[in-house]
Amino acid sequence: MMEKSWLLAFTLFLHVIPREAAFGVSGGVGLGIGNAGSGVWIGGGISNTPTPSPGSSASNLNSAYAALQSWKSAITDDPLKVLDTWVGSDVCAYKGVFCADPQDDEPGPVVVGIDLNHANLQGTLVKEISVLTDMSLLHLNSNRFSGTLPDTFRDLISLQELDLSNNHFSGPFPTVTLYIPNLMYLDLRFNSFSGPIPEDVFNKKLDAIFLNNNQFDSQIPQNLGNSPASVINLANNKLSGNIPSSFGLMSSKVKEILFLNNQLTGCIPQGVGLFTEMQVLDVSYNSLMGHLPDTISCLNQIEVLNLAHNKLSGQVPELVCSLKSLANLTVAYNFFSGLSQDCAKLFFRNVGFDFSLNCIPGRDMQRPQPECSVIPGGGLSCLRIPSPQPLICGSLAETLEANLSPSSP
Repeated sequence: MMEKSWLLAFTLFLHVIPREAAFGVSGGVGLGIGNAGSGVWIGGGISNTPTPSPGSSASNLNSAYAALQSWKSAITDDPLKVLDTWVGSDVCAYKGVFCADPQDDEPGPVVVGIDLNHANLQGTLVKEISVLTDMSLLHLNSNRFSGTLPDTFRDLISLQELDLSNNHFSGPFPTVTLYIPNLMYLDLRFNSFSGPIPEDVFNKKLDAIFLNNNQFDSQIPQNLGNSPASVINLANNKLSGNIPSSFGLMSSKVKEILFLNNQLTGCIPQGVGLFTEMQVLDVSYNSLMGHLPDTISCLNQIEVLNLAHNKLSGQVPELVCSLKSLANLTVAYNFFSGLSQDCAKLFFRNVGFDFSLNCIPGRDMQRPQPECSVIPGGGLSCLRIPSPQPLICGSLAETLEANLSPSSP
């Protein structure tokens, strides 16, 4: 579900690569979607690209040849012998390198994509890659690349998708990615990046942001709400502090956002109800406290709502359990003290519902009574803007923006 919007990559290849070339590569065409990487993979190199004639694209391909050979020399282990084909000046025949005729008046072909997913290569990235200014996709997930990204990557003016997931990259957030002008998809998950996440990540016009399974720490930038992304994954890091209140004011187009397994505290912002198109919200394995905001009942498209392993308390609201698209609701390992009748009906709707290890009287598999005698965060005051009763979801945006804007008293 998380990467289904990135079937765009496949469409993009069909536009930039002639049909007979796109389906004539050795290894076939498939989708490389998984926990540690996403996007389109096309095995093998394009073997039917004609050798450039003198005076056509020789300069482009000569530059590409020099760049790829420099990169090849920085790769120290190639157990699958992927780079055995990286010989000679016809880079369009290299495995994992894709060429197409440019869409402007430049002579073609040019390198438009590199896909070395699951190649198990060990090495580093080199600055010479930045000469591939026609490249729109760079997919390197599931390798053993290490080090950092060269500053020259800002010159990749055509790059739209950068997938570096499941490698051994380290150091601070690679800020050079924020200067790649047309980047829409950024995947850095399953590496060892550390330090704070820069604010500019959420100012950039990215549609997908995958930063999960690193060592990022500090607080989530307060401008999180500026991001137009449809998918944001910050899971499995060391982020602390509150979920920014601007979280509720970001693009209503966001479909999936994951904060799980960090060190977040405070309340779930009331503005969560603005995400009328959200399908997945996971804040599990944090230390969030307080009552659930009534506005959660406005998540009309929500399918997976995971609040488990926090310190939340109060009642599980009736309107939350009555959400029509709900497929899985997990509130286990909290301090909730009651369920509505609609929550009990979830089992008859074939909705996965786990409310174990709370403090709900008369229910099985709850916490021992002594653990329920003192509710964590009992003195915590969550910011809750008064809303009409019954709650009118369509009016939430105006109410919250008016109360949370800087001009508010």
